[in-house]
Amino acid sequence: MSEVEDFLTSEEEQRIVKAIRDAEKESSGEIRVHIENDSTKHCLEHAKEIFHLLHMDETVEKNGVLFYVAVHNHQFAIIGDSGIDKVVPHDFWTSVKDTVTREFSKGNRADGLILGILEAGQKLKQFFPYQKIDKNELSDEISKG
Repeated sequence: MSEVEDFLTSEEEQRIVKAIRDAEKESSGEIRVHIENDSTKHCLEHAKEIFHLLHMDETVEKNGVLFYVAVHNHQFAIIGDSGIDKVVPHDFWTSVKDTVTREFSKGNRADGLILGILEAGQKLKQFFPYQKIDKNELSDEISKG
């Protein structure tokens, strides 16, 4: 198996998908996780490219959030779309990134992503509260590259 396939078990992937669904009950934000082996580009810049390739910049409120993991490079990035960037403080994602990387450093890959996703949902609800008319605009499944 590849490093990407070995990164999470299928049970862990399902726990992460559940966390995405739970977080999206708190906020209208649209959260995705993308895992790939490595990138020859700077992690954040490559995450922005993936964000676009996954059509995450096409949500109505511009409130997509990407958790990007480059397994082989041991890199992680979290980015939000322009609608989020316009209304949140510039250090908005710092605590989420710290949560994920702290758990990753302990070997807790799935828990790191789950805790980060749930924290993102909690933080986003202040700016993008869940509305009964909200529609799930993006897949909750983990994408792999």
